[in-house]
Amino acid sequence: MKVITLVVSLLVVSMLSLDTQVAEKGYGKEVGTTVMSYNIHHGVGIDGELSLNRIADVIRDSGAEIVGLQEVDRFYGARSDFKDQAKELASLLGYHYAYGANLDLESGEGQTNNRQYGTAILSKYPILHSENILLSSFGKEQRGVLHAVVNVRGIHVDVYNTHLGLDVPSRMAQIQEIIDLASASNGPALLTGDFNAEPDSEEIQLLLDNGLFVNSFQGIDDAYTFPVFNPSEIIDYILTSPAVQHANQRVIHAEASDHLPITTDVIFKR
Repeated sequence: MKVITLVVSLLVVSMLSLDTQVAEKGYGKEVGTTVMSYNIHHGVGIDGELSLNRIADVIRDSGAEIVGLQEVDRFYGARSDFKDQAKELASLLGYHYAYGANLDLESGEGQTNNRQYGTAILSKYPILHSENILLSSFGKEQRGVLHAVVNVRGIHVDVYNTHLGLDVPSRMAQIQEIIDLASASNGPALLTGDFNAEPDSEEIQLLLDNGLFVNSFQGIDDAYTFPVFNPSEIIDYILTSPAVQHANQRVIHAEASDHLPITTDVIFKR
């Protein structure tokens, strides 16, 4: 009897240990990660200096594993040293990336690549596919939404990243188009971006009232992101589908851009 009891006890301990290992690796019923939204101002800080290393340091220090970036250059010009900024940041971090060019201009004198400007998604996890969808911009600066499907330890997450227009009518139209696009998502979803609109604006209410997304910073005091010194505007967002849990929302005080980045921890359920 003692031998049988010992064997059973060892089996139970082994099963509990396996369950713990599975949970620690994120393959249980819940998978957690950290999300960031960051308008990087093509890598130029408030000191006027261009440094993608500083941007990478901010991301790395935050622990963010899925990052929506706005104002990202790709071979755009001297202001960003003609770099492919999304690719370079991904290389510095060891992340996967997707890029969406909202401006796609002819190459400059002496250059061979088109001058591009838009948004990017960086991810520690594999990006299964991505697409950049141009939004109605009414003859003004072209806007878009970058959509990527990210495999977060077996959970496929729809990640949307955008930088909306500067006037209310444009933003209302663009938000409706994002709603139409995101309505096709069946699983967990994230929407990051610089929306150029305050939380109590009609544009943000339109985005939240449809039930597809909730504001992860709802009720968080002092979530101001612009300008860097004495910030007074809340225009940068991380929204999640309602079933996604979020916690530890924070604004990161960094001077690597003219915006402050925001992060939140999220949990996806299987």
